[in-house]
Amino acid sequence: MLNFFSTKRPDHPLGEAREFKRVLAKLPQDAFKAVDEVYNWFESLKHADDFRIDRLYEVVDGLDCAAQPHLRRLTRHYLRTPRLSKNEERRLWAVCFNYWGEVSWLYARCAERLEKNPKEKGADAFRRVLPVAATRLMAARSNQLKWIDFRYGVVGEDLWRGLGAPYLAAEAEGYAQRAVQIYPGAPGTTCVALQYLQALVRASSSMDALLPLEIELADRLIVHFLPAFVFGAECLPGNAYWVDAANAQPPKRMVNPPVKPAPGVRFFQPGAVSQALAELIHAVERGTVPAELNLGTGYPVPMLLKVLQHLAQYWSPVPPKREHVRHAVKTRMSVLEGFNRSLAAFAGNVARLGVERSAESWIVENVSLGGFCAGAEVAGDWLAIGSLLCLQPEGGENWVLGVVRRRGVNADSHHASIGIQTLSRNAQSVELRPRASGLSADAIPGIWLRGDGDDEQARLVLPPGSFDVRQILEFVHEERRYLLTPMEIEESGGDFEIGDYRAQVIA
Repeated sequence: MLNFFSTKRPDHPLGEAREFKRVLAKLPQDAFKAVDEVYNWFESLKHADDFRIDRLYEVVDGLDCAAQPHLRRLTRHYLRTPRLSKNEERRLWAVCFNYWGEVSWLYARCAERLEKNPKEKGADAFRRVLPVAATRLMAARSNQLKWIDFRYGVVGEDLWRGLGAPYLAAEAEGYAQRAVQIYPGAPGTTCVALQYLQALVRASSSMDALLPLEIELADRLIVHFLPAFVFGAECLPGNAYWVDAANAQPPKRMVNPPVKPAPGVRFFQPGAVSQALAELIHAVERGTVPAELNLGTGYPVPMLLKVLQHLAQYWSPVPPKREHVRHAVKTRMSVLEGFNRSLAAFAGNVARLGVERSAESWIVENVSLGGFCAGAEVAGDWLAIGSLLCLQPEGGENWVLGVVRRRGVNADSHHASIGIQTLSRNAQSVELRPRASGLSADAIPGIWLRGDGDDEQARLVLPPGSFDVRQILEFVHEERRYLLTPMEIEESGGDFEIGDYRAQVIA
């Protein structure tokens, strides 16, 4: 009888308030160790069944809030450290991805307990903070999707189901649109619906064509423009995408509309965002970054402009379609990576012999006029968006120069699907010399991206930092001397840049 009237403390170290405060105060200063320790506490809470629902939320809330600054530091380290080892990259990715998965599970557990037993002790207290808990749950699962994007992975049905179901539950209970401050000190407010929409917009914006730091920048831009997106159950003119929140699937384009009406179907479109984005691009092109665009630091203007232009494609009233029809094929292809090995491959038979032995073998899955899609084993850190590749189909004599534009990694993380844009099917290595210095000057190696008979303009792949708008170059090919007047840099990659020149045959 005495036990019936008592308030039994949970049989868990964090069930005692003084011990919980001590744990929070003693979290390590090292960001990785702090997040790892919080994650371990979360693991232990999964099996603690004797917490009152409000007390369980208080403990998860306290640990989660304490971990946030450490998570931000780990994310910056992951995205901005130029030469992370493969082991360190995997270690950082795993601790952040797993953290968001574990905390989302605990917030979901609190919500499920309330749904199953709305009159249990502490239910009324937890019900008052349910919009915050549900918004954090959505944000955590959205962050899991983003970390999958960082590694170009495939999002499973469980994550899409884990986003759609809480959104529909919040909508049914009437708090999906309720604005909350998601964490103490966080700027602005958000809600369950906005967190769901953020994940949908990111998924429909082709993140597999961006580098990890560019994905993070794109996500910040999505947050900036998100309130202006139009999202709802009504199919309006101009809707570009739709999703069935009750079905564990990513959003789809309206070119393939839903077959029949369903309670969970929602539509979204950029609305006025397209015009605002175009105005922002013009401002950035003029060298002005508006003060209200609060993206944090460390994003160079060229990167910002690139990401803005990328998003403008997918947020236009009519999202882009494939430029060229793809044809399914199955053939092997030899692949060389990087500027130096590509230069040797296009320099002639003698120079090519040494690098051919180091070529990887990939399987071409489909081809179009614009490029290839190939399957490859994930064998090195070099295989990133923007990598320069030299490719030769099996049985062919000709080498093709291309650049990686998209990358997707299968769930087992051992096989990648690589989208490659063709730069030239008729490239040639050349020696470039500054016009004023004569033939005694040191040669600049280059790969001439020969076109179809257009001798008035030349595109050349050069080592980084070689393009100079003040320097006229010349080279000799097949007894013809070409004079090159610099126009602009077309693209910069990790170990190369592409320069556009006005060409003139002078002898």
